[in-house]
Amino acid sequence: MAHIKGLHHNAYRCRDSEETRAWYEDFLGLKLVSAFPIDEGRALHTFFQMDDGSCLAFFEVPGKPFDFKRQDSLDLHIALGVDNDVFERMLQKGRARAIEVRGPVDHGFCRSIYFRDLNGYIVELIADTGVHQEIMDPAQSKLHEVLTRWQ
Repeated sequence: MAHIKGLHHNAYRCRDSEETRAWYEDFLGLKLVSAFPIDEGRALHTFFQMDDGSCLAFFEVPGKPFDFKRQDSLDLHIALGVDNDVFERMLQKGRARAIEVRGPVDHGFCRSIYFRDLNGYIVELIADTGVHQEIMDPAQSKLHEVLTRWQ
């Protein structure tokens, strides 16, 4: 059985690399750590790093159509963990800049706010409510029982 060490990056298409950089670096606060052409220069690949070393990555591919669909958060979203003080700061920052913001939503085990980036992707910021570890502990969450009942 393979042992996965962790997430290296998630990759998404983007319409415009600079527009995407401004949103993820200037607004969200992720550090742009790499940008390089790939596929014989037909695409630009950019990487934005999080504190744990993993990245969100984007591909801009001029001339290759991509249908950016308006996603529902249950279909696709990028969920990022933040401390409670960052959560509050980002909520106020989003509202002040008139960025599309949904929430805060109290899920019990966490609180969430949802933003929509300029590509249409939903970015969720999650702050722990103190019981997150319980819900993520397989011994306590009884995950196999829940899955069996669901079926």
